[in-house]
Amino acid sequence: MWWHLQQSNKTHASGKVVSGKEAGSIIQLMRMESGLRVFGVDSHYCPSCLENMPSAEAKLKKNRCANCFDCPCCMHTLSTRATSIPAPLPDDPAKTTMKKAYYLACGFCRWTSRDVGMADKSVASGGWQEPENPHTQRINKLVEYYQQLAQKEKIERDRKKLVRRRNYMPLAFSQHTIHVVDKYGLGTRLQRQRPGAPISALAGLSLKEGEDQKEIKIEPADAVEEVEPLPEDYYTRPINLTEVTTLRQRLLQPDFQPICASQLYPRHKHLLIKRSLRCRKCEHNLSKPEFNPTSIKFKIQLVAVNYIPEVRIMSIPNLRYMKESQVLLTLTNPVENITHVTLLECEEGDPDNINSTAKVAVPPKELILAGKDAAAEYDELAEPQDFQDDPDVIAFRKANKVGVFIKVTPQKEEGEVTVSFKMKHEFKNLAAPIRPSEEGDHSSEVIWLTHHVELSLGPVLP
Repeated sequence: MWWHLQQSNKTHASGKVVSGKEAGSIIQLMRMESGLRVFGVDSHYCPSCLENMPSAEAKLKKNRCANCFDCPCCMHTLSTRATSIPAPLPDDPAKTTMKKAYYLACGFCRWTSRDVGMADKSVASGGWQEPENPHTQRINKLVEYYQQLAQKEKIERDRKKLVRRRNYMPLAFSQHTIHVVDKYGLGTRLQRQRPGAPISALAGLSLKEGEDQKEIKIEPADAVEEVEPLPEDYYTRPINLTEVTTLRQRLLQPDFQPICASQLYPRHKHLLIKRSLRCRKCEHNLSKPEFNPTSIKFKIQLVAVNYIPEVRIMSIPNLRYMKESQVLLTLTNPVENITHVTLLECEEGDPDNINSTAKVAVPPKELILAGKDAAAEYDELAEPQDFQDDPDVIAFRKANKVGVFIKVTPQKEEGEVTVSFKMKHEFKNLAAPIRPSEEGDHSSEVIWLTHHVELSLGPVLP
């Protein structure tokens, strides 16, 4: 099994499983914590037009859609509006004709591209005017400089590692050092030596193969001695708050940081990603979505909720202090085969039983849950299975769901009523393992899993 039953999760009103314990070594339950899982980006797509693109293209476009825009005032998606404007005829300028024109408008705050003086376009998509940052060249120069500096520092670190390793290598291995470095990479490659030249592990180590990379030089920033003074009426003139941008609006455009609302330009919409989840230890795909952005289905979805019986609260009576009440729960089987479930009371000194405020009496008999059948609710001619249920324990049974009675006695006069118990169920792994065990294939063997369940039943009535 390649999903994880976390040992410290908690749930309340919904009554889902809150913890799990390993119940054998036949199937290893993987801990899917942050340190043991690997995320991979499958695709980038625009949430507005649903255009998908590979990672290289998304990086080139700075992870933004080229055709969709966000409102700079309220951050909602802008829509393209069409209007008709008079335009002179090319043959006779004295005469005019109606021509289609397009502009951007926000349906939430009524902001339009005309508010900042953006010219209307004759086509519905693309070609919108974008402001130019006067510091773009300076920023690009700094980025190139620091990229080259980081590469030099990496080469120097790799050079030191190579020297330390070579001191402990025999002569026979030192001759293959260049080949190893060239194969596995240190960020650079070693130049090939001319025939007859002595082989040196450090000879020819450079930024580029066969030539030296041109060093990038930047001009240091100059400190300004005199600061431009503020206008005389800066502190006295009245301020129209509708014309001043908010802090959020300025931070959303860090390259311009507009002060006035008349300087707000549309922002290209951020791309979203579909990512897959892989176990770092066994390299199984735990979750992998469909590549198409319009699809919400998963190619692979191995999560614990798809295999553990679900516990939910169906009805709660009036709960009073030290009075026994009957609560109706529902157990739902998410798998297609019949599952046997046993509810157990928590033992004294159980470290998981720290939030319980009431005593609970669970059914002593084993409960049988029918397998999940997606077509069962539409098949009126299907014969129901006879499980010989006890009416004092089972309230109803429908498809893969069963209603179960438990008895609760609150132990506190006020506050929330919380009950805890254990749920033990069988599990049969039907998936074929990628790496079969040495002892043989035990994927079809049945193991028993035990989970700690907490239910929040509401306040105690007076």
